[in-house]
Amino acid sequence: MCRTDQEPEPDPDPDLDTTDAAFISLLEDSAEELYDQAPCGYLSTLMDGTIAKINATLLDWLGLERSQVVGRMRFTDLLTVGGKLYHETHFAPTLQMQGEINGVALEIKAAGRQRMPVLVTSRVKTSNDGEPMLIRTTVFDARDRRAYETELLRSRQLAEEARRQAEADRKRLQEALAVLQQSLLPAALPAVPGLEAASYYHTASPDLLGGDFYDLFPVGADRWAFFLGDVCGKGPQAAAVTSLTRYTLRAAALHDPDPVNVLRTLNTVLYEHYTSGDARYCTVVFGFLLPDGDRFRVHLASGGHPSALIQRADGTADYLPTPGGMLVGVLPGAQFTTAHTELLPGDTLLLYTDGLTEARIGPDRMLYGEHALHDFAGAQPPAGPQALVTALRGLLASFGEGLDDDTALLALGVPAVAVTLRAAPVSEDLT
Repeated sequence: MCRTDQEPEPDPDPDLDTTDAAFISLLEDSAEELYDQAPCGYLSTLMDGTIAKINATLLDWLGLERSQVVGRMRFTDLLTVGGKLYHETHFAPTLQMQGEINGVALEIKAAGRQRMPVLVTSRVKTSNDGEPMLIRTTVFDARDRRAYETELLRSRQLAEEARRQAEADRKRLQEALAVLQQSLLPAALPAVPGLEAASYYHTASPDLLGGDFYDLFPVGADRWAFFLGDVCGKGPQAAAVTSLTRYTLRAAALHDPDPVNVLRTLNTVLYEHYTSGDARYCTVVFGFLLPDGDRFRVHLASGGHPSALIQRADGTADYLPTPGGMLVGVLPGAQFTTAHTELLPGDTLLLYTDGLTEARIGPDRMLYGEHALHDFAGAQPPAGPQALVTALRGLLASFGEGLDDDTALLALGVPAVAVTLRAAPVSEDLT
């Protein structure tokens, strides 16, 4: 049996109604205050741009009263001339097509006739039927951002100026170092009757002075001297020792026909320099050339330097061994090794520094080595010093970053069709 009477519902709590009403009123007040006192500008405009509502924050930026703006001004009236043009050509068309536009940089006419950079976001509010009713716009103060961007741009400009200045300074330094490096080498090899000579200097780093050196010069009517070597280290100190070494060798060669004695003189000079605080030494090959008919006799001595290589006219290549020669400038009584040979028509004598044989090649960065150099020279046609140096320049270029030390090359050879020269007097016999 169903009950037809219903118990009356309890009366609502009057205190709860009062609390809800107060809370709702507080929310309404807070929402209105948030809109009006927000840290950004708010405004609503009709579709023609007439301002229907604006908050106090934006009015404060503009230095205007609400009565001067609402219903009397359009949004574009708040913008600078440039801002108006951008609004008409880009802002308004984009908003009309897409219904919203975000974070557009504009400038408004702020209080005191100041330009104020702002970021503007606008959205179109539509009716239930999808008809546009009004435009809601948020305006953010971009002065701090503009200042930051200006400072950032200035910092980038300063950094770019500093980079350009550093690059210019580096270029000037490289040019100065190149000139100084060239001053440590002969400007050009002299013309020796019946002999062809070629040289090359590869600089591993344009920012550092190398210690490699070479020379070819006359020491008498029918006698020529040559040398090639390498001072340890790089930089100005190494360059100073290189200069000292070159001039010592040239001076000693004029007074003594024995290449071992020439190296002993150099050793004395460098050892004194070595013990005075600059612990630098060098390796060097020094020799004399004496024309003898269609050939040249060679008498040389080595102080700790890689053996010279001879490319013969028949296409073979062999080292001219100089084992046991000591470093120059380290010990007061250093011992040096001598070697003798003859350069016949078509033969070429090659001197080189260890930047060539100690180059790192391949993915495992293995040493190129003297064996590979021997094979390379043997594979080249015996076309004379210049052709051999040209081929070696191509080889050096192929090493790329594996070539991390300077390399000097000096090649001396007798042309295949040689001019017969006067035989040397007996008094000038090198032995």
